[in-house]
Amino acid sequence: MALPTSSGQLATLESLSDPVRRGLYEFVVSQNGPVTRESAAKAVGISRSLAAYHLDKLVAAELLGFSYERPAGRSGPGAGRPAKCYARTEQEVSITVPPRSYDMLARMLAQAAAADQTGIVRSTLEATAREEGQQAADEYPDTMDALNAHGFEPVVAEDGDILMKNCPFHQVAQQQPELVCGLNHALICGYLDAKGEDSTRAELAPRPGHCCVAIHPVPGETP
Repeated sequence: MALPTSSGQLATLESLSDPVRRGLYEFVVSQNGPVTRESAAKAVGISRSLAAYHLDKLVAAELLGFSYERPAGRSGPGAGRPAKCYARTEQEVSITVPPRSYDMLARMLAQAAAADQTGIVRSTLEATAREEGQQAADEYPDTMDALNAHGFEPVVAEDGDILMKNCPFHQVAQQQPELVCGLNHALICGYLDAKGEDSTRAELAPRPGHCCVAIHPVPGETP
């Protein structure tokens, strides 16, 4: 009996079954900007031509996108051809058997909350998100572990800020950014509160390519 899932979704996930291809994908998505074939090949210890083959397969599966960029500091005549660079796309792939539409439910709930003029629904959701963060403090004592477990993909910036490379609720956030950003902020504040830390270190600070929340370092700490 055929599985009740999209063949396209299965093909996309199957493209990550190869260990080399998965290693390349994980390297690319862990970077803060587009990645060249050379740097990807070096990161996983394979030849440039083999890396190019697997990277282009990931592009065909729509797990990665590509662009052409010149090396930093090189421009004008004699700079050479722009290099093909790779970065993660915004496509999301998930398979449930039998099929489920949790994303549809999330969108409907978010739309209903945003339409509530009293603000009661939103405040209740934020309180629930804060409680979720507080509960996570028992399971994940380390902040980076907790953020990773919740899908935020945290990275530490040069100034010591913890930035979130991923929004766990990206698709819903595209439609209801104010609501979702508030929930992300409440969740992280709840986590910090439960650890006895200053939750005001978590600030709503939207920026391109990152989630909306940044956690500032404890005053006096060296980045």
